[in-house]
This record gives sequence, C-alpha cells and structure tokens, in this order.
Amino acid sequence: MKAGLIGLGAMGLGMARNLTKAGLLSAVYNRTESKARDLADELKVNAYTDPAELAQAVDVVLICISADQDVLSVVTAIAPSIKPGTIVIDMSTVSSDTALQAAAILAERQAEFLDAPVSGGVEGAKNGTLVTMVGGEADALTRVRPVLDAMTKRIVHMGPVGMGQATKAVNQIMCAGISQAVTEALAFGRAQGLPMDKVVDVISGGASGNWFLEHRGLTMAQGTFAPGFKLALHHKDLKICQHMAEQTGLAIPLSDKTVKDYEQLMAQGFGDEDISALYRLKRGRE
Repeated sequence: MKAGLIGLGAMGLGMARNLTKAGLLSAVYNRTESKARDLADELKVNAYTDPAELAQAVDVVLICISADQDVLSVVTAIAPSIKPGTIVIDMSTVSSDTALQAAAILAERQAEFLDAPVSGGVEGAKNGTLVTMVGGEADALTRVRPVLDAMTKRIVHMGPVGMGQATKAVNQIMCAGISQAVTEALAFGRAQGLPMDKVVDVISGGASGNWFLEHRGLTMAQGTFAPGFKLALHHKDLKICQHMAEQTGLAIPLSDKTVKDYEQLMAQGFGDEDISALYRLKRGRE
C-alpha cells in the first residue's frame, strides 16, 4: 500500500516520519515546494509539485492542512486524476459540511473519503500517539487501518462521513473550557503567592488533573508559550464550532468567550503561540 501526504506543517511532518518508519509513505506534497523537497530527501520518498500527480501515484492520499476551503481546493485538484478505489483521508480539522462536500466530489470519481481529524497536538504527531475520530465507510477504514495505525494510538469509527469532524468539534469545545479553567486557576494561584511548580504537581495528581495542566502548566507559569497547538488554529476551529452550533440552535457561551479572548491575543501578536497563552490575559487581571 502506497500512501501520499499533502500538507507538511507541524503536524504533517510528524505524520510523514511515522509513516516512513512503517514503510508506507511514498510521496509528499506541500504548497511551499522547498519544504517538500527537503523532507523527501530526508525520508527517501518522492516530492511532487502537483497534488494531482501525487494522487495518481498512490493508493491512499492523506490531507493535513488548515482551512476548509484549502481542503476543498485540494480535493477538487486531485479528483480528475485519482484512480478508482483510492481512499482519501482528511486529517485536517474542518466542518462536517466540508467533509460531506469532499466526499461527494470524490464519489463521482469512484474514490472513497474518510474524515479523520486527530487530537494530540504536535507531540502526538511526532510520537505516533494521536487519537483519531473517523467518519466514513467502515470497510474503507478497515482497508487503511495500517496507515492510521502508523500515526495513532487509538482509532474510533464514529459513523458516516462528517461524524469524525463533528466529534472533533466536541473535542475543541472541551479544550476551550479546559484552557479557560486551568489558566484562570493558575493565575489565581500565582496571585496567592503559591509555588507554582508544586501547585501543578499536586493538582495534576488529583481530581482536577488533566492533560493540559500536566503538559502546559509549568511552561505557562514560567511565561513560555511555545506552540503545541497554535492559538490561531484553535480560534479557527472554534469558529467552525460556532457555525455548527448555530445550525442546531445550541448555545456554546464558553467557546464564544474563548473566541473573543483569542482575538484579543491575536491582535497583540500572539496568534502563533500555544493556546496556553490565554494565561497572559488571566495573570494580567491580578
């Protein structure tokens, strides 16, 4: 089985290396051609300057890019040349509507589509420990499971196309709440004059312990916000969640607040920092 990867950002790089370790990656494409060439040289795979040519050369096409329109543009570009029976796996975070549109475009060419967004951040992509939530046909998932296994520690089939992205939206909304709670609590602890290393250590082991506190607590308390998950990307994802919520008439006020907080931080030039940069606003209210 030959796999090709489109999109070599922070997540895509880790995915590409893990696919190569499993002997599955044969081709890469990136909008910035030099990045694709450099990685191809490192991994001893082919670099393509046209995503349509990549799609023609592989059995499985993986997409890992940022925005809904970019995903649709890639799918539209590869559709004319894609071989019948090819499976396209979109690991980006986009709306369920976008997933359905992509699936319809590919179905016209007898190609299958899985929406398979991931959770776990840059660390998960690097270490092959991502969690994948998949929408699409169960048979297609079975066929590409070795590809996903090379990059992830857990794969859950959520239902038909679009359900993977809907599940990822749940994850992103939950991340907003957790980041709000953790950053607010640590700012409170700092204002109390507590030793923050000990606060993070003891609370991480108790009922309030969580991944975000354990992995970001100390760095944010030290004023370091190197990205594991860029704030601007979570803002983009939460805007998708807002749109999906509007369609069902559901209120998501905590996410709405997080969007506004992120916009304030982005206006100050912090959009490329980790979402833990939300702590900047909390500690500033002391």
